[in-house]
Amino acid sequence: MSVFTQAKEKAEALGFVNIVPLKKEAIVFREEVRAMCRADRCRNYNKTWSCPPACGTLDELRQHIEPFTDGILVETVGVMEDEFDYEAIEDAGKRHKENFHALADHLRALRINIFPMGAGRCTLCKDCTYPDAPCRFPDKMTPSMEAAGLLVSDVCKLCGAPYYNGKNTTTFISCILWNE
Repeated sequence: MSVFTQAKEKAEALGFVNIVPLKKEAIVFREEVRAMCRADRCRNYNKTWSCPPACGTLDELRQHIEPFTDGILVETVGVMEDEFDYEAIEDAGKRHKENFHALADHLRALRINIFPMGAGRCTLCKDCTYPDAPCRFPDKMTPSMEAAGLLVSDVCKLCGAPYYNGKNTTTFISCILWNE
C-alpha cells in the first residue's frame, strides 16, 4: 500500500476533509510571504522555534524540503454561527492541530521520514522555550506552511483543494511531505 493511501486512510479516520496529494510544484518559496512573518502579522515572529527567524531561512528550508518527493494536504473545516464566532474558530483550530499531530505520529510510527508543515505556529508545548533553551521536541516541532514561505491559497489551488469552504466556515490547512 502506498504511503499516500495509508496517510489518506488515517486522515479520513481522523476527520480531515479535502484530502489531496501535495504536488511538488505547489511548493513555491515566496519571500513576500516571509515578509509578512517579519511584519509580525500573526504576532509569532521571533517568538517560537517553529516561526522565523528560528525555523531557518527560506534557502535552508528549501534545501531541507527539496529531497522530499511526495506528500498530502489536509483540511479541517469548522462551521461558525457567524463571522465573529471565535469559539468555533478556536475549536476547529485545536481539533486540526491535534489531528494533524496524530497523522504525523502515525506516519512516524510506520518509520516514514516526514516533514510536516502545519497551520500556524507549533503548539506542542504550552510555552515555547525559544530563545532561552533548545526546543523540547525538535523531531516533532512543526513549522507553519507560511514560515516556509508558502502562500497557502496558491498551494491549495495547485493541488486542487478548496481554500475557501463557504460562508460562515473557517478552514485550517496543513501538509506533510515524505519520500515514497
